[in-house]
Amino acid sequence: MSDLTKIPCTIITGFLGAGKTTLVRHLLENAGGRRLAVLVNEFGDLGFDGSFIEGCGIEGCTQDDIVELPNGCLCCTVADDFVPALNTLLNRPNPPEHILIETSGLALPKPLVRAFNWPDIRSRVTVDGVIAVVDGPAVASGAFAEDPDALSAQRAADTSVDHENPLEEVFEDQLLCADIILLNKIDQMQSGEHAKALAEINEHLPRAVKVIETVQGKVDPKVLLGLGAAAEADLEARPSHHETAEDHDHDDFESIALPIDPVATPEMLVARVERAAEASGVLRIKGFAPVEGKPMRLVVQGVGRRVGHHFDRPWKADEVKEGRMVVIGLKGFDLQAVESALRNG
Repeated sequence: MSDLTKIPCTIITGFLGAGKTTLVRHLLENAGGRRLAVLVNEFGDLGFDGSFIEGCGIEGCTQDDIVELPNGCLCCTVADDFVPALNTLLNRPNPPEHILIETSGLALPKPLVRAFNWPDIRSRVTVDGVIAVVDGPAVASGAFAEDPDALSAQRAADTSVDHENPLEEVFEDQLLCADIILLNKIDQMQSGEHAKALAEINEHLPRAVKVIETVQGKVDPKVLLGLGAAAEADLEARPSHHETAEDHDHDDFESIALPIDPVATPEMLVARVERAAEASGVLRIKGFAPVEGKPMRLVVQGVGRRVGHHFDRPWKADEVKEGRMVVIGLKGFDLQAVESALRNG
């Protein structure tokens, strides 16, 4: 089978909270009649990002078009999770015309690209392109997408560290594998920060890669889909700090999902998340909760010191109105402080 008859797949990578799910939704909402399917991989105890997409009312997108893989990083579970899930989509009576793969914020893209050479799938699919979504304000601040104090604490506690922080290596690996980089959230940066973010990105790139500036990931799908990169055949041009899956694990990170009671106002939950995000070692907090007297589900996301919130969809008639927050942090983060802040305010 030639590359022209293989089903193209776009890998969307990026650091914690960069805006990958928002980009996926934008692509689905502007599919222009093309049959798209999505593989979503969120690291943690709750497959949260998939719930943003499933049943979202996007024309032509059904629940069968969304395959969620919450049980570990795709680049570490290729044989057990990724290849079978991809085959499930490919073996459908009416297979998708293009597949979007949203990796977790901790995933390395190159092992996933390499997996497209596996015998089970290499004749049927190709990597049309790798899109790296970058959190502009976080990169401009030098934090990438996490609390810089937590990074400093980790570095200070480990006397054996004589190289760049592992999180920076993940960020760099995502850029090094990319065919296009989306510098997202440019509306949240001043001119000096904008220039600093671009300089930081260019410093990590040994080859010319197109950088597109976006707000909420809004870019014409024609720019991102149909690149024809065949990245699986171009691995030598995509260097990595971690060349094999065995080199990569999540020992530096841990996550927990905590139940959240209904809140009286959105501001009350935002304040609790802000306090929880200050706990030592916390990188990201993301979840949802019911608000008393409101029919919509409240979504709250915190990356570093920035916390945002919005109502995403109505609660379903048969759905239990339970809230939950996923907290991702450096191994050994202060769980007691997080629980206290989220539950007691």
